[in-house]
Amino acid sequence: MGRWLKPDVYPLIGAMSLVTGMCVFQLTRNVFLNPDVRVSKSNRQSAVLENAEEGERYSQHAFRRFVSAHRPEVFPAINRFFSGFSAK
Repeated sequence: MGRWLKPDVYPLIGAMSLVTGMCVFQLTRNVFLNPDVRVSKSNRQSAVLENAEEGERYSQHAFRRFVSAHRPEVFPAINRFFSGFSAK
């Protein structure tokens, strides 16, 4: 096992583990929470679902509401310094 698991490979293993975890999270979230995915047989029988409010709740989740309340800046203090804007 020492031949394959060298210290040089640890960052690659970490990055791949992170990406795999993100994919599993997103797929699990879509299967269990997405209103357009119908796993049970009773839900599959209806061709068109009238669930606009459920779709709105799914698409406007807590993280998206949090991000939309903030300005899209990485370093707001540096941006204000170089733009000459004073928030006083």
